Amino acid sequence: MNNDLLFKDITEKIIGASFEVHRFLGNGFQEVIYQRALAYELQKANLQFVREIEQDIYYKDLEKPIGTRRADFVVENKILVELKAIIQLEDVHLAQVLNYLKAYRLEVGLLINFGSKSLTFKRLVLSQRQ
Repeated sequence: MNNDLLFKDITEKIIGASFEVHRFLGNGFQEVIYQRALAYELQKANLQFVREIEQDIYYKDLEKPIGTRRADFVVENKILVELKAIIQLEDVHLAQVLNYLKAYRLEVGLLINFGSKSLTFKRLVLSQRQ
């Protein structure tokens, strides 16, 4: 594993908290249940986060946002976390997170799926895509 991953310490805590939630709840619940449980685990991990608040969407170099979208979590003002509770992640979900990263002007995102038998996640870094 690359030890130079951007915000590695934070993403490891988020992923660990997600595994704890999935270990306890398993799959089969609505996304909001996992969101509430993850908020509890993130607090226990002493991570600062905001949940379900309006995030500005930026276009190119415009100073003003062109709209808003509700992100599941933004952790430590650095990591976008998008949750799913579906059987399998699709390419469209990865594209969604990459688009959010670009629009929100963040570099790192986690796409976490609680809906499969085993927790699945993808770590996405915008700068690697440019």
